[in-house]
Amino acid sequence: MFTLAEVASLSDIQPTYRILKPWWDVFMDYLAVVMLMVAIFAGTMQLTKDQVVCLPVLQSTVSSKVQPDTPGKADFTTVETTTGQGEEASMRTVSFESAPTVTPDIFLSGATSSQYQSTESGQELKKEQKDSSGRKTNLDFQQYVFINQMCYHLALPWYSKYFPYLVLIHTIILIVSSNFWFKYPKTCSKIEHFVSILGKCFESPWTTKALSETACEDSEENKQRLTGAQSLPKYVSTSSDEGSPSASTPMITKSGFKFSADKPMIEIPSVTILDKKDGEQAKALFEKVRKFRAHVEDSDLIYKLYVGQTVIKTVKFIFILCYTANFVNTISFEHICNPKVEHLIGYTQFECTHNMAYMLKKLLISYISLICVYGFICLYTLFWLVRIPLKEYSFEKVREESSFSDIPDVKNDFAFLLHMVDQYDQLYSKRFGVFLSEVSENKLRGISLNHEWTYEKLRQHVSRNAQDKQELHLFMLSGVPDAVFDLTDLDVLKLELIPEAKITAKISQMTNLQELHLYHCPAKVEQTAFSFLRDHLRCLHVKFTDVAEIPAWVYLLKTLRELYLIGNLNSENNKMIGLESLRELRHLKILHVKSNLTKIPPNITDVAPHLTKLVIHNDGTKLVVLNSLKKMTNVAELELQNCELERIPHAIFSLSNLQELDLKSNSIRTIEEIISFQHLKRLTCLKLWHNKIVSIPSSITHIKNLESLYLSNNKLETLPAAVFSLQKLRCLDVSFNSIAVIPVEIGLLQNLQHFHITGNKVDVLPKQLFKCVKLRTLSLGQNCITSIPDKVSQLLQLTYLELKGNCLDRLPVTLGQCQLLRKSGLVVEDHLFDALPSEVKEVLNQDTSIPFANGI
Repeated sequence: MFTLAEVASLSDIQPTYRILKPWWDVFMDYLAVVMLMVAIFAGTMQLTKDQVVCLPVLQSTVSSKVQPDTPGKADFTTVETTTGQGEEASMRTVSFESAPTVTPDIFLSGATSSQYQSTESGQELKKEQKDSSGRKTNLDFQQYVFINQMCYHLALPWYSKYFPYLVLIHTIILIVSSNFWFKYPKTCSKIEHFVSILGKCFESPWTTKALSETACEDSEENKQRLTGAQSLPKYVSTSSDEGSPSASTPMITKSGFKFSADKPMIEIPSVTILDKKDGEQAKALFEKVRKFRAHVEDSDLIYKLYVGQTVIKTVKFIFILCYTANFVNTISFEHICNPKVEHLIGYTQFECTHNMAYMLKKLLISYISLICVYGFICLYTLFWLVRIPLKEYSFEKVREESSFSDIPDVKNDFAFLLHMVDQYDQLYSKRFGVFLSEVSENKLRGISLNHEWTYEKLRQHVSRNAQDKQELHLFMLSGVPDAVFDLTDLDVLKLELIPEAKITAKISQMTNLQELHLYHCPAKVEQTAFSFLRDHLRCLHVKFTDVAEIPAWVYLLKTLRELYLIGNLNSENNKMIGLESLRELRHLKILHVKSNLTKIPPNITDVAPHLTKLVIHNDGTKLVVLNSLKKMTNVAELELQNCELERIPHAIFSLSNLQELDLKSNSIRTIEEIISFQHLKRLTCLKLWHNKIVSIPSSITHIKNLESLYLSNNKLETLPAAVFSLQKLRCLDVSFNSIAVIPVEIGLLQNLQHFHITGNKVDVLPKQLFKCVKLRTLSLGQNCITSIPDKVSQLLQLTYLELKGNCLDRLPVTLGQCQLLRKSGLVVEDHLFDALPSEVKEVLNQDTSIPFANGI
């Protein structure tokens, strides 16, 4: 035998799942428990007390009913057995002169009673004996038991016998149907995860803080509204019409939390402070909610399963009601039984009574009533499921009541679960919405960030760069700490991989700030902050993956002088340049673009009149269209590196003010066009290094003002005499070629200060080389030189001498006469240096205050 608790355990769910049980599910669960009680009570009664009592219908009685001798008269002979005090059996024959006619509807017991009364009236006064016990049937106890069992199965309708078990089975099916969505593996994991996250969001200190701050702000606004106070915005735009950002510019407007609350909080928001542990837990919750939403919104299995089990319960209710109602009248107290066992008993018909009939009938009516109530609730549930779109959930009301206007609407199973939670308590959804808001998440990150990055910690990260400027580099933070803007003496600020960087109005305190680096950091600025940057920022570095990441306000910095853009400037079709107009950059002097351009962006011509330096570093993409260069008449420095150029572009010859040209890392094989450089009267520096040049044309002599010539990392085998006719040449770099001989004409370069021929095949140094008495840097490493002439002592201004990687067996002792040469500027094998006389080494080891420069 099982208990009610064991059966009711089928409907047990985790206590936390109660938030997903609307009132109708709870009501149906209670109804199911009551139906279980009905089933178990009926079953218990049936097992313990249910029985059928049968008596035979006597043949004399049947005959008198069917063939009476005289109307209104009958002659019955009844054999009665009485037991005396001495347990003697006496037989007595009772005759009725006049007996009433017995109808078929009269029970056997009734007939016996009537006959007993007649006997008593005739004999009681004459003899003293006990009352008669009924008519004699000649059946023993075992025969009665046999007949009772036979008639229980033959005479009773099947519903009377199996009613408790049917109720139990139906109830168990209804219970399983109601809670199947909590047990099904593909849905229970999502539900368990949702309930866990929802509970943590509800109890999170961050939720309490957000709601508290909103309540404070609401109460403050109401107070100001009642007193007629005029609220002032936190940040007022100070920008003029000129250069002000457009509507599309990503500016930040401060907005507080406005979550409604029944009772306004008295404490100020700063009272509620998150410790580090609570902050980390809240940030983890934001990530969990984000991943759970992406996972659950992909399907609607939970919704379909809930609808399916509701339909099953409704169909089950209709089925139970239809067949049960027909059996109400079949349960009765009296039954006629014809067991067909006359050969064993001697009687053909029995009249039986069912002692549980009345109770079963009452229980059946109660069960039908419960089923009707259960069915109406199922119909209401179906109506609720189709009345509103449960696969969509809108936080519109929450957005209107709070400052979290960015809470997104959700769909599918996520939406359905929130609808179910609303039936329990709508406050859960409101608190859950806090963790769907990016505004809320960003504010949490800001609070945690400010707790971690204090002013003292930031001050420890400030360093001095190569230009002796104070620099702060922040890498992979969730935002920009507020304490950064308190470093008023900072010159350079670098922000790298900070996706939610926000520059507030406090940046106006940083009066020394002139250089800003944004590496993969699409920073947003407030209006006041933009006004400050527009008027004070001089140098900006922006590194990006897609051109859309460049903040729109960058194009409006009218006082900007240097702009460095590093990233992909081409659109998806690789034909259009996504760079916006640079027209507002009226003071831009230097533009550095490191990208994959196929043509020079036409927008660069917007700054052509005042641009003095243009640098384009390609990633190996061939730069084809260069016509825009002709409009940059004021450019003094031009770098076209790694652009797969095969010849010197003709557009360059139109740049009359060009002073320095760098065509590094291209595919230039010939430079015959170099004769056209004679029109560039101001050209002083020509860098053609890291190309594939095999020879230098004699027309190079026409570039008479050339002072620096870089031809390293090419395929040169000789140096023509025409190179040494450039009397103004001060720097000549032909390193890493295949040159075997240094021409004697090198002595003509009296102004030569830096000569680099490292990594060639030179074996002999001409004496004319040492007539270049102004040489300060001489790089002769990685050649085949066997000896250094003593005339090296004529190079009195020499500060750097590289000899390492040659075939030298000794160093000239005259090195000590090079007054400015020191050991730090002498690159040679240690054993050669150690072989020098001690007085020479002593001279080379002396300290000098003259700065070293190699000119590269």
